Amino acid sequence: MSVRRLVAVWLAALPLLAGAADAPRPQPITPADLRWTASKLIPGLQSTWIVGTEQASGPYLMRVELAAGTRIFPHRHPDSRATTVLRGTLYVGFGETADDTALVAIPEGAVYVAPAEMPHFLWAKDGPVLYQENGIAPTGTVPVKR
Repeated sequence: MSVRRLVAVWLAALPLLAGAADAPRPQPITPADLRWTASKLIPGLQSTWIVGTEQASGPYLMRVELAAGTRIFPHRHPDSRATTVLRGTLYVGFGETADDTALVAIPEGAVYVAPAEMPHFLWAKDGPVLYQENGIAPTGTVPVKR
C-alpha cells in the first residue's frame, strides 16, 4: 500500500476512532441480577425474565428451573419457542395428553423448538433442570383443557 493510500485510510478512520469512546458498551446481565419467581401453580418451578417480558412486543429470553421430579402438564404458547437445556436433562413430549411414552430426553446443551400453539409437556425426571427459552412476545401460557 502506498504512503498516500495509508494516510487516506488513516484519516478516514479518525471519525470512527473518535466515536468509539461514545459507542454503546455491552451490559452484562449476571446471575446475581436475575430475580426468580416461584410458580403459584406448579410446585418446584421458578422462573426469571432476562430480556423482555411476557406482554411487551419483541424478543424475550427467560430461564426456568425445575426441581427434581417436577412436571409441567400439557400447555401451549402463542409463539414458537426455542429452548436450550443449560443443566440436567429435560424430558419433553408433544400432545394434548401427558404421555410418558412420548417423552424425548433433551440433554444438557441441546436445543428443541416448540412450534406456536403446539401442546407440550415437560418433566424433570432424572433430577433438577435449568433451561432457557426465547421467542417473540407478546406470549403466554395456556393450559390444555383436559
